[in-house]
Amino acid sequence: DRFIPSRGGVDLQASFALLPDEQARTAARQGSAARGEGDAQGKEDPGLDTYSLLLRSELLGAESVPHDRAGGDERMPASPLQRNLFRFKSFRPPREDAPAFSRSPVGIDSQRLLSSPRKAPRKISTVPYKVLDAPSLQDDFYLNLVDWSSLNVLAVGLGTCVYLWSACTSKVIKLCDLGPDDTVTSVSWAGRGTHLAVGTNQGEVQVWDSSRCSRVRSMTGHHGRVGTMCWAGHMLSSGSRDRSILQHDARVPDQYLYKLTGHKQEVCGLKWSHDGLQLASGGNDNKLFVWHPHSTSPVLRFNEHTAAVKAIAWSPHQNGLLASGGGTADRCIRFWNTQTSAALSCVDTGSQVCNLSWSKNINELVSTHGYSQNQIVIWRYPGMSKVATLTGHTLRVLYLALSPDSQTIVTGAGDETLRFWNVFPGPKTKGESIEPSSLLDFASSIR
Repeated sequence: DRFIPSRGGVDLQASFALLPDEQARTAARQGSAARGEGDAQGKEDPGLDTYSLLLRSELLGAESVPHDRAGGDERMPASPLQRNLFRFKSFRPPREDAPAFSRSPVGIDSQRLLSSPRKAPRKISTVPYKVLDAPSLQDDFYLNLVDWSSLNVLAVGLGTCVYLWSACTSKVIKLCDLGPDDTVTSVSWAGRGTHLAVGTNQGEVQVWDSSRCSRVRSMTGHHGRVGTMCWAGHMLSSGSRDRSILQHDARVPDQYLYKLTGHKQEVCGLKWSHDGLQLASGGNDNKLFVWHPHSTSPVLRFNEHTAAVKAIAWSPHQNGLLASGGGTADRCIRFWNTQTSAALSCVDTGSQVCNLSWSKNINELVSTHGYSQNQIVIWRYPGMSKVATLTGHTLRVLYLALSPDSQTIVTGAGDETLRFWNVFPGPKTKGESIEPSSLLDFASSIR
């Protein structure tokens, strides 16, 4: 009359996800990352993953192995737990046994698993493929002096001048010189990549035609330096030390159309959403605001940051998903849903967050940091696991721009260098073929 429990009729894949060694291994990985043991390269031990899959197949059967083994969240249960772990009735699908005289120590299902194609791990170089000198590149957290156009031209503000560097020809030209009485405080390319907005220390916004190296127009209205700018079609938004945001239309003769007030200190971050329907602004008052195109007061206010908010990025993969980063006293990257006004998650990076940028090709983002590690980190969203950590700058990495193909980033710092890194994969195309490999290939990387 004893009760003998049976696990045969339960969801074994869901039960396997509850085993404690999965949590222990995750905690061990996080601990080694904190100690800098191997995570600087953004790599994981493929042997552990292979062993886990093999163990799952041998104990629970091939049906318990996830179909997609390349991602990071596929080990979670596919369906919610709605049944008891112990049942009287059991049903176990038949398993294909190995031949009687097989030399393999594992079953047929495990042999198929080991020989099945898998996605090769992405390798990210930890050294920049190009380094350019940038003399007089200012070490000022509140400026935005680097931007990359859709025509593959990099604009850099150095002192009183703006220089253009062509990534196709590696040629450098001087676009403008503001003279001894003014300095460049921000640059921003228009969407088509032919016109560049230049913000100055005296509060002026200039628009230049890069193909002719001529100034198209000059717009006033600010009473302090213009540290950040952002385009949305013909609309140009500029943020200033005078705590205001001006909405300019390059097609009309007016100096500006709207004046947005709400920040109590300098506006140091501006970013339009990809659909052009929302403008996010960050300030030295630790506030993050969201505005509509024709509103003069913010429609959303986020007050959770405890330091200046300069780093702002909209996700190109999910509408209304906004990421923001705080300064030295905050050090956090926070995620928001601007459609529901909800705070989604928060990650403490351990360093001042200077910039954020989302890849268009993959659901990952890059952050650059200042005090005290001066690092560049590639994150995988939504789990926010570190893909790679890049170092090389000796001062705060204050400037970041993404290439038009969304594969390369350029970073700038007060050490007066611009460094180019290949960090993101190319866009996926139909018919794209990937050379198949086997789970057994992990042994080939030992030597």
